[in-house]
Amino acid sequence: MAVPPRLKLTRDQLASFLQDFEQIKQFEKLFATVDTISTVTLDDISLAAGNAGADANDALAQIVALKAALELLDRAPASATTEQIDDLQDQIAALQQSPPPKEYITPRFGSFYDTTDQTAAVINTAYAITFNTTDLSYGVTRGSPTSRIYVDSSNIYNVQFSAQVVNTSGGGAHRIWIWPRKNGTNVPDSSTVIRIQGNNTETVAAWNFLLKMNAGDYFELMWEVDDLGVQLLADPATAVHPAIPSIILTVTDNVSSLEV
Repeated sequence: MAVPPRLKLTRDQLASFLQDFEQIKQFEKLFATVDTISTVTLDDISLAAGNAGADANDALAQIVALKAALELLDRAPASATTEQIDDLQDQIAALQQSPPPKEYITPRFGSFYDTTDQTAAVINTAYAITFNTTDLSYGVTRGSPTSRIYVDSSNIYNVQFSAQVVNTSGGGAHRIWIWPRKNGTNVPDSSTVIRIQGNNTETVAAWNFLLKMNAGDYFELMWEVDDLGVQLLADPATAVHPAIPSIILTVTDNVSSLEV
């Protein structure tokens, strides 16, 4: 049975899975003690967790295995004193009681758009803007109906959109309102109005919201017009420029801490 090789780690490598300098010192002392009783033969015990990318949980699991092996005193030589073994076990216990390593969640995001004109059937009525295309998505998805955008993780989400608005109803001035609705309820104090004047006049409505969302929540972008000539316009591509979606939406959760 082979003697386990001495684990050689730099402090930079230890810092990749230990929390602070005190724990690094404990870890170094632990393996210094192990080195003094290196004649202990251990079956199937690996201390290969010292690579800079090693997971702290794997390292601690191997230390627990080492502790169990050392408790079999009949396998330790006479030179491995009770005091040395007790000291080693105390150090292992201190490491096990240390806080777990910090974890980080994967950022959530979604990018969506719609390639069709969207019109209102009745003035002064709320309608949900729909999306028929998903561009990019991780944890943020279109639901059913496709106006609903769901998130799978609790966080604060940055919701940004740009809508191509057109007035096709003569030269008069007409208005469009846009606001967010979360889980079927209007977000208070969130609406904005744009007045469009002139036949076949286009403008872009573009702003953003911060929405605190729980896992499984959804939101919608709502709109209202005071004239049916005000529409969300989609235009095809030309030989020069790409197509114009009637609405483009991006959603990210990068505005708050991703640390767990």
